[in-house]
Amino acid sequence: MKRLLHWMMATLLVLTAAVAGAADLPLGPGDVLKLSVYGSPDLALETRVSEAGEITFPLIGTVAVGGLPVAAAEKKIGGLLESGGFLRRAQVNIIVTVVQSAQVSVLGQVNRPGRYPIEGKRSLMDVLAMAGGIGGEGGDTISLIRKRDGVTTKSVVDVIQMIRSGELSQDYDLAGNDVIYVERAPRFYIYGEVQRPGMFRLERAMTVVQALSAGGGLSQRGTERGMIIKRRDAQGKVQAIDAKQDDLLQIDDVVFVKESWF
Repeated sequence: MKRLLHWMMATLLVLTAAVAGAADLPLGPGDVLKLSVYGSPDLALETRVSEAGEITFPLIGTVAVGGLPVAAAEKKIGGLLESGGFLRRAQVNIIVTVVQSAQVSVLGQVNRPGRYPIEGKRSLMDVLAMAGGIGGEGGDTISLIRKRDGVTTKSVVDVIQMIRSGELSQDYDLAGNDVIYVERAPRFYIYGEVQRPGMFRLERAMTVVQALSAGGGLSQRGTERGMIIKRRDAQGKVQAIDAKQDDLLQIDDVVFVKESWF
């Protein structure tokens, strides 16, 4: 019995904290609101904020609540009821039952893609951690898509470089409906006379000899002389480039290792 009571109290505290957190957030599209007016049960309403940031309320019609905290929205609706002569004193109460607008989408190569709440202040790295971090197939860069004042922007963040340097200027604060997309790690290909031909992750500043090592090294018939890199130019045409051991590879390069004749 005591264990059940403790569980119920803990659950109540979590729910109370969630409601309190939602009350501090600005309302936005998709949020579900439960509204009531003290002494006027016929004005009780449960509705969803439209894409335009509006709700329709009895007697007063369309009300713009997008961007307003709960307290400000309560005051605005109450004021409209009073100024319209419908009530002498309007005490409006709003409970946010579903917080849809204050969520961030995390997509791509993360361990737990999905939508995550940003109750309070959350940064890019905070939400990335909530999504389980970058997955094994993920690259070093993240695309962050944000919409502010009607303008959509895209920022590309090099997470590894940011962490190594300790410079967190690109650890941006997030807002509802921001999108984080983790790119797949770049790849290169190696085939011919190597132990393990196939596709491999392209590391930073990777050289041809390092690519050869990733492929398990030369086969018994392989030679480092006459290796070729097949690379597409800006027009998409494949070029064959004589490869030297210290040449740097680029994304989607194909390394061909020839057979030795001796």
